[in-house]
Amino acid sequence: MIIVNLDIMMARRKISLGELAEKVDITPANLSILKTGKAKAIRFSTLEAICKILDCQPGDILEYVDGD
Repeated sequence: MIIVNLDIMMARRKISLGELAEKVDITPANLSILKTGKAKAIRFSTLEAICKILDCQPGDILEYVDGD
């Protein structure tokens, strides 16, 4: 399973959901779905924008954990 650690990176960078959503040009509702791990997919362009704003790598946000 893929774990989304977006909330951790946002806390480290001291950025709110609304501020990040505005900078990434995504709705706060869609960013919230991603943040809570309920998203089924993410566009690479969105992931790239999030990484650029948070100054991090995709692996800082997405983590694979064996579901067994």
